[in-house]
Amino acid sequence: MNKKIVLIGAGSAQFGLGTLGDIFTSTILKGSEITLLDINGEALKKVDETAQAFISKENLDFTVTSTTRRKEALKGADFIIISIEVGDRFKLWDEDWKTPLQYGISQVYGENGGAGGVFHALRIIPPILEICGDAVEICPEAHIFCYSNPMTAITTTVHRAYPGIRFTGLCHEIASLERYLPAILDMPFEDMDLTSGGLNHFSCLLKAKDRNTGRDLYPEIMEKAPVFFESEPGYSDMLDYYNRTGEMIHTEGATGRHDLGIERSAYSWADRKLFQFIMETYGLLPITGDSHFGEYLSWAWEVADHRGILDFYDFYKLMLGEMADPEIHLEVKERIVAIMEGISTDSGALEAAVNVPNDGLIADLPSWIAVEVPGTVHADGVKGNVLGELPKGFSALLRNYTGTYDLTAEAILTGRKDYVVQALLANPVVNKALPLKDLTDRMISQQGKWLSYLK
Repeated sequence: MNKKIVLIGAGSAQFGLGTLGDIFTSTILKGSEITLLDINGEALKKVDETAQAFISKENLDFTVTSTTRRKEALKGADFIIISIEVGDRFKLWDEDWKTPLQYGISQVYGENGGAGGVFHALRIIPPILEICGDAVEICPEAHIFCYSNPMTAITTTVHRAYPGIRFTGLCHEIASLERYLPAILDMPFEDMDLTSGGLNHFSCLLKAKDRNTGRDLYPEIMEKAPVFFESEPGYSDMLDYYNRTGEMIHTEGATGRHDLGIERSAYSWADRKLFQFIMETYGLLPITGDSHFGEYLSWAWEVADHRGILDFYDFYKLMLGEMADPEIHLEVKERIVAIMEGISTDSGALEAAVNVPNDGLIADLPSWIAVEVPGTVHADGVKGNVLGELPKGFSALLRNYTGTYDLTAEAILTGRKDYVVQALLANPVVNKALPLKDLTDRMISQQGKWLSYLK
């Protein structure tokens, strides 16, 4: 089935070569043209050359082209996949995280929520809006998928700027359930009927049933999960192991780590203190660990495992370096291929987590906020499934953060600096008021290349 697929940010070996390996496994998409787009011509050339050699070696029925010119790349596109960052990713991330701390604002991570998440959004969303603006003009029927963060802020703002655009956010975090639920329940993952929802990186498992018998699995999960997480090594343990041996352990599976010589930390629930608190207090299993979930809660600073979060951050940087494989592997790692196949065949397949405008999918949340819910894939795109009312306590936490997304979107679309300050004041994680104007000016000054549009 001949389609045109555009990969934006393809100069990254992790994204470009990894996604090509995914696409090349598809028989449904065979014959498609894949266009690689990146602003870094040198990195793009390396990915292109690797792709051409691989296609020739494997005699694949795909065509790969590359360009640094966006409007040229988008002509005739059926699918657009975005995975971009701006500037030096970790240098800017450190600024997002640590500069607000200097002003007395306690935030546990600083990537997606809190003050850091606001500045990250202000920086990365404008170039994504430019991509979407060109797509609306050049290929208005194209389906656009985005892996960049902060996912909720991006998806909310894009749909506000371009109502009706076929834009869906996709996130890896839902895969955590597949990593540890089979071990907790001692049953195959494919036998589980799971429903999760909330906001991106702020989502919980809501229902769990045995697909064959209809039995409710949630009570068993809540009973057995504590024992599992008490014995499961966390990122602190894996980082210690790496520092001791130089060997990187990836996190695809939950078993076998003890056999590799990892000794569990002296305390239980490594990297998951907040995770444990949510389970005990709300009766819900979070999809993410302390680093992500804690970005949206004013009291997370008191509860979260700060050592675990810092070790996760260090481990994540190491892991990205290990994952920058300069080769293509014919294996499916991402859900995007199944989604493109589903759209191409009008499959009606279920996707476990998609980020789309709420519009009634989750009760008690504004219609314009992007929510993370299961979705169904049809020829006209990905449609979110209605979840209705969520548990009241969890719903209240989600509502607390929606005003920040509203004002962040308005700051980006209008360029008004006062909306940035108001977004920070509305943010439940921000516990100071008087320093916020100075903090905003400081961040604009040090990240002026991306934030100078704010006046």
